[in-house]
Amino acid sequence: MTRIIRCICLSATLCTIASVAQIASTQTTQNPDVAYVYVSNTLSGATNEVHAYAAAANGRLTPVSGSPFPADVTSMAVNGKYLFGSNTDGLYVDAYWIEADGALRYAASNNIVQYNSNACGSSGPIFFDHTGATLYDMEFRSDCANNTYESFTVEKPTGDLQNLGNSSPNDWLYLPASFIGNNVYAYSASCLGDMYWGIYGFKRSSSGLLTEVSITAAPPTPPTGYFYCPSQAAADPTNHVAISMQPVDQLNFSPDRAAQLAAYTADAAGNLTTTNTSASMPKTLVGTVNNLNMAPSGKLLAVGGTAGLQVFHFNGSRPVTHYTGLLTTAGIDQMFWDKANHLYAISRSAGKLLVFTITPTSFKPAPGSPYTISAPRDMSVQPLPVY
Repeated sequence: MTRIIRCICLSATLCTIASVAQIASTQTTQNPDVAYVYVSNTLSGATNEVHAYAAAANGRLTPVSGSPFPADVTSMAVNGKYLFGSNTDGLYVDAYWIEADGALRYAASNNIVQYNSNACGSSGPIFFDHTGATLYDMEFRSDCANNTYESFTVEKPTGDLQNLGNSSPNDWLYLPASFIGNNVYAYSASCLGDMYWGIYGFKRSSSGLLTEVSITAAPPTPPTGYFYCPSQAAADPTNHVAISMQPVDQLNFSPDRAAQLAAYTADAAGNLTTTNTSASMPKTLVGTVNNLNMAPSGKLLAVGGTAGLQVFHFNGSRPVTHYTGLLTTAGIDQMFWDKANHLYAISRSAGKLLVFTITPTSFKPAPGSPYTISAPRDMSVQPLPVY
C-alpha cells in the first residue's frame, strides 16, 4: 500500500512539474523578447539619459529594470555586447555593457578627439560595420574645417576603442554610411541647402579602416527644369542601395515636388548604377526625407520625414514600389528594424517612440504604440538573440 501511495504522489508531482514546464514553455514561445530598444532622452538640464525597453514578439515594449540609465549620450550604436554613445560634450564615445536583461552598465570612456590635428572636432553619428568589430564616428570638423569618418577597433573585453585612422576630409559628410552585404563598400549621400549634393563611396580594409574612394554614381535624369538632390542612403543585404532624390527647381532652388526613391546596384569596384527613371521612381508623402532604413530582408524600405513615415517595397535593382500610405503624420527623425518584422521610429517634435509590425503583406501598429518620451534624441535597436 505504501509503495502505491508513493507512486501516486510521484506521478502527481511529475504531472505538476510537466504542467508548469509546459505553461512556461508556451509563454516563452508566445512572448519572447526579440530586441532591446534604446532611446537617448534630453532632460531639462540638457543632460541626457537612456530609456531601455524589451520588445516582445508582438512588438509591445516593456521598460528594462533600472531604466532610464544615466548615460549622457546622443548618437548610439550597438554590436551585441556594447552600446556605444557619443557623449554630449562631443569629445568622448562611452561604452556600456549590455546585460542579459538589456540593462546598461558603464564600461569605458574613449577620448576620440585626441587623434585629430589641433584637437579639433566633435563626435557625431556613430555606426558599425556588419560584424560589429569596427566602430565608425562621423566627426564634425575633425581637421578644424572638414568632416570625416574616424575608424576604431573595438576591444571586446573592455569596450576601449583603438584608432585606425580616418576616411579623409569631406566637408559635406554629416550622416552615417550604410554597408552593402559584402561589408566592404559603404555609401552616404548629402543634399545641402537644396543646392549642393553628393553620393559618396567608402571602402573598408581588412583592418576595418574606412576610406573614401572615387566612384561613379549619377542621379537618374530629372524632370525638365529640375535637378535631383540625393539626401539619404540605405543598403540592402546584397549589392543594392536605395537613395532618396529630392527634385529641386533649377531657377529658384525650390524643392517644390515630392521626394522620390532610386535603387542603385553596386559593382565589384563600388560604382553605383541605376536604370530607374523619374517616371518609374515612386514619390513619397513624408515631406523632407530625414532617414532611410532597410529591413534586414532587403525587401522593405522605411522612409521617415518631416510629414510622417512610409514603407515601400524594395526590389533590388528594379524600381522601388509603393506599399503603405503614411503610417503616422508625426515628423520622423530616425528608424530601425529588428529581425522579427518590427519597425521602431522616434519623433522628436511629437515626443514619441512608435512601433509597427510590418511584413511584405501586412502592417499594423504594435500593441501599446506610441510611447511618450519627453525629448527623444537618438535611438538604437539590438535584435535578439545575440550570438
